[in-house]
Amino acid sequence: MEDRSLIERLARHLAASQPDQWPARVEDAASILALIKEPDAAMRAAGDAGAWGLMIDVALRERWSLPHASAPEDESGGSDEEGEIRLTAEAVGHDRADWVHLHHGQEKKT
Repeated sequence: MEDRSLIERLARHLAASQPDQWPARVEDAASILALIKEPDAAMRAAGDAGAWGLMIDVALRERWSLPHASAPEDESGGSDEEGEIRLTAEAVGHDRADWVHLHHGQEKKT
């Protein structure tokens, strides 16, 4: 079995009925991961919530290394993880991972 990233595995699962179209589901997979970033009470009781958040951040960063479906020409940019706020290509700078919020005094790796 290939060692695929979590976000790619999730996108491929979401595209199960059209396996060749999985890149079109990468943003859907990112939205799902963003939703589960904050653990619920049972998850917090079972383990380290901070470590969970860090792992989800890493999984979300992986989306920039995956192929994406082509956006229509009039839709440059994208949206936040939840798909609620429209972002232009200039909104977050030249680093496509700028949107990732690091917590607890951590710095971005360059």
